[in-house]
Amino acid sequence: MNTAAIIVSLVLALAMLLSGVFKLMRAPHIMKFAESVHLTPPQLTVLGTLQLAGALGLVAGLWYAQLAIAAAVGLVLYFAGAIITHIRVSDPNVQGAVAFATLSAATLGLLLATA
Repeated sequence: MNTAAIIVSLVLALAMLLSGVFKLMRAPHIMKFAESVHLTPPQLTVLGTLQLAGALGLVAGLWYAQLAIAAAVGLVLYFAGAIITHIRVSDPNVQGAVAFATLSAATLGLLLATA
């Protein structure tokens, strides 16, 4: 794994750690977004846990590249689902999901290029 892949993986892992913790803590700004796309608190728990798992996989992937690749694939799919959900309910606040999807895809691309 090269330096760029390591840095981007760690940035994405930190972002997923923060976002996952905010979901599990039911941070007010997260609850506002959750309500706009009709997510329930139990669904937020699942989504936050998936983000934490993605962060863990990316960090573990520093030693086992296949774990980082699997985590990045999972996060690309996670944010593809988030984008679809925002579009389905006509929520204009899709830019965060698009940004995270882009970062996840870039991370996956770098990981695959250096595997």
